[in-house]
Amino acid sequence: MITYQTEPNLSPMEFRDVLIKSTLGERRPVNDLERITAMVKNANLIVTARDAGKLVGVSRSVTDMVYCTYLSDLAVDTMYQKRGIGKELIRLTKIETPKATLILLAAPEAVDYYPHIGMTKIDVCFLLRELNDLK
Repeated sequence: MITYQTEPNLSPMEFRDVLIKSTLGERRPVNDLERITAMVKNANLIVTARDAGKLVGVSRSVTDMVYCTYLSDLAVDTMYQKRGIGKELIRLTKIETPKATLILLAAPEAVDYYPHIGMTKIDVCFLLRELNDLK
């Protein structure tokens, strides 16, 4: 049975492990423990899914709790995907911040998943990866 909870003190190593097992690790700095630790420490809303204590899913967000919630990582171990765990993590994240709009950037493989569960796709996102790119 999968259990869900908020975990503000999630272990960076557990977080790293589920990123790798979800394939999200391909786009995250999983080999930089200092950054992984900071990612967990600086998030202000972390919801987890566990199977008999084993971390199998995580929703890691940065939010002001009333206007916007940026769900920066939604990771579910590939062995546990297609069981509704990702959707439940999103639902619980939204419950924690009911007035805030939930925003996320989809991994390329997941771009069709989010509309399937009722999220709206918009084409107005912009990225600035390096300060030197700003003109």
